[in-house]
Amino acid sequence: MVVNQWLNVARRRLGMPYWSLSKHAKAKVKNAVAFISHFEEVVAHAAGSRGVDGVVCGHIHTAEIRDIQGVAYYNDGDWVEGCTALVEHFDGRMELLHWADEIAARNAPASTDSVNGVVRTLTAVRDELEAQGHRLLVISPDRFASLPCPSYPEIRLALARSGTIGRLIRDFDADAVHIATEGPLGLAARRWCVGDGVRFTTAYHTQFPDYVAARTGVNAEWIWRYIRWFHAPADAILTSTPSVDAVLRAHGLPHLRRWGRGVDLATFTADGPRDPVITALPGPIQLYVGRVAVEKNIEGFLQSTTPGSKVVVGDGPALAMLAARYPQAHFLGPRFGADLAAAYRSADVLVFPSRTDTFGLVMIEALACGTPIAALPAPGPVDVLDESVGAIDADLDVAIPGALTRDRATCTAYAARFTWASSAAQFLDSLAPLRAPESRAA
Repeated sequence: MVVNQWLNVARRRLGMPYWSLSKHAKAKVKNAVAFISHFEEVVAHAAGSRGVDGVVCGHIHTAEIRDIQGVAYYNDGDWVEGCTALVEHFDGRMELLHWADEIAARNAPASTDSVNGVVRTLTAVRDELEAQGHRLLVISPDRFASLPCPSYPEIRLALARSGTIGRLIRDFDADAVHIATEGPLGLAARRWCVGDGVRFTTAYHTQFPDYVAARTGVNAEWIWRYIRWFHAPADAILTSTPSVDAVLRAHGLPHLRRWGRGVDLATFTADGPRDPVITALPGPIQLYVGRVAVEKNIEGFLQSTTPGSKVVVGDGPALAMLAARYPQAHFLGPRFGADLAAAYRSADVLVFPSRTDTFGLVMIEALACGTPIAALPAPGPVDVLDESVGAIDADLDVAIPGALTRDRATCTAYAARFTWASSAAQFLDSLAPLRAPESRAA
């Protein structure tokens, strides 16, 4: 206002009429509102005045295709919030794709080519439930803009809004909601569920506080405060073992349901080819399979003095560091499916050095291939194994020789008790319905 007053003093001395800054600003705002309100018509008119017969707009206003004043108007809308996209076919035909409806039900949590046990669990249970006739919508990070996780760039952190998550769930007409992780995507889903009074379940797949503490030095108890807050409103927290139950109860989370794991017995079998690279190494062959990361304690395995060859199958942020530090070990990169099964068969023992895993899916895969397990006394091994198929000791140089004495046929028979059918049944039984089920959607 002071500026406007001084400006008008100068204008008056020059013989110019009074000018109002506020009136000018109001007019600009009014014009902008009018433009926004009639955006499509204004754009089409501008296109027509320039002699063009069509206009394409991106990421603003409503997604639509229509004729305006003889001009073909195309707007792809907002692909993140509206889940829409404009597609031009090879024949020149334009189509508006509502990809949330067209593609979402087919989206996997991530690539099935993964040595990540959580990803393989979610994928296997999804496949099992779909085979039974259930419909599933997997809202995974790959459908959103994302950022790399600090120190874990291959893990993407989705930038998703709770309203977007809610619209996807409502449009799918889901009967139940399950939140798989405590990351940004899970947080957005939780926010929508709590805000709209929607019941949901969660799962505790990883010792997240221990992982963060191992990688950053942050006090694990600070992370536990977040874990308690995140899972507290869930109808149930799905857990894989009694050891995990004990940990969660000790931290004030008692509402737990069992969700076991399975193994693909068609892929992971004792009968089949072996990996020629691994079998050519001096025995006994000691194998690690999984993410190559500091929290997996792979260095504890590589430091063991048991004679033979040490083989690491997998990828991750610690790979370059460990390969440089332990040149005598054999780092073969990731293996998937039949190639992974061949690696299991080729080993004399699978070494599971982790102290922080909640289950250890690779253990039952190895057992199915006839390979015994050497592990530390930690959650996962103490729940999954018995002395007939593995050796558990705080000293891997004791556990590895012990496991080498186990019978491979016994290992194969032991693994047969773990099926994805039973895992999927437990998962389905644990879900909290949003409403009385009218369709087989989850």
